Amino acid sequence: MLYLHDVWVNWFEGEENGYNVCHFHEWRKEDGIELLDQVPILYIDDLLYHYIENDLQDLPRPLLDSIYKRAYLRKNQERMSLEYACVVTNGKSIIAFDTMGYNLPIRKSRLIPRQERLVYEMIEGTKTHEFSFSPDAKEDKEYHILSLPPGSMLGLTRKERQLKQLLMMAIDQLGSTKNSEEVRYWLTEWDPDRYAEIRSMNFDQAWDALYQGVVDGWSVAHEELCGKLIKGQPFFEKMWELEQDTKEYNTYKRMM
Repeated sequence: MLYLHDVWVNWFEGEENGYNVCHFHEWRKEDGIELLDQVPILYIDDLLYHYIENDLQDLPRPLLDSIYKRAYLRKNQERMSLEYACVVTNGKSIIAFDTMGYNLPIRKSRLIPRQERLVYEMIEGTKTHEFSFSPDAKEDKEYHILSLPPGSMLGLTRKERQLKQLLMMAIDQLGSTKNSEEVRYWLTEWDPDRYAEIRSMNFDQAWDALYQGVVDGWSVAHEELCGKLIKGQPFFEKMWELEQDTKEYNTYKRMM
């Protein structure tokens, strides 16, 4: 088995979508970076790689058995074993995961560019590891308003993705009110040119039009709508403030 040593990881916990496991250039100084003293590398097929990167379900038992206690964390000069941790690649993309003792990839991280290049070099000329897993694990994943499809996040920065998720949470909450007047108001805020048409919409029509209007891309208009929608809601406002105070820059150039 191949191993990578002195691996910097930035764990994102409970993320079922790979687009929320930030690449190195989006790491922030407040992120908790850890050092893995040793971690096994598995070269796997596209199907299994996508399943690990973009889902939060049980991993194949043979895969877990093959990496059991083969990874070590370096912390305060101590070397501690991790039950199930690994770096996986399909030859085109790379992600690390740690199950935290469970059977699913609870924590995920990208690698720094230098170590990504090393992984690609190490697997060159080798064959993929074959792990069979149950047919139900191969079913297409269902996306929804709180777990948008990758296409809806394409090209967005970390800050924009976070704000878009906040916007979707606010719109989802708006959907639970069943208040036709309120949802028509917010749709008019988003698309004032449709004012006359919006006045005759029922709740479902207006809410769906609002959702369909904002689901793709990100713009100043998206951000303005988000800021207005979350006013007066302390939890949402705190999330908003955290993202507004964060600058998109990388402080880990020394790792490269």
